Amino acid sequence: MNRIKQIEQRRAEIIGQLGQIRSMELGTLNEQMLPVRHKGSPEPVMRGPYYVLARWVDGKTRSRRVAKDELEQVRHDVDNRKRFDALCAEFKELTHELGVLEREQQGITEEVKKKPRRRSNKASK
Repeated sequence: MNRIKQIEQRRAEIIGQLGQIRSMELGTLNEQMLPVRHKGSPEPVMRGPYYVLARWVDGKTRSRRVAKDELEQVRHDVDNRKRFDALCAEFKELTHELGVLEREQQGITEEVKKKPRRRSNKASK
């Protein structure tokens, strides 16, 4: 099987895999432990873990605490988003390669133009 057919087949597989992703969460899931001071105790006691989903929105970090009953679903959705991003990146690379191969088959090559050299002032004196 030639490379173009392989790329087309893989692109179709990626599209199918993207269609199977039903939910995703943007951001990262972080585990936090919080120090809590008690009366009469010189050292704080660590409480937790607490889980926080954080993401960047309009130049600011937005975060929300994740309840224990939704923790596994949020983990799954964050993993889905990472998988989505990886599949999209692979699709992008394959599409670029496909375009290059098809242009080569048509005899269209991408030429790199060199910029003309400027003559230095020393050479003209």
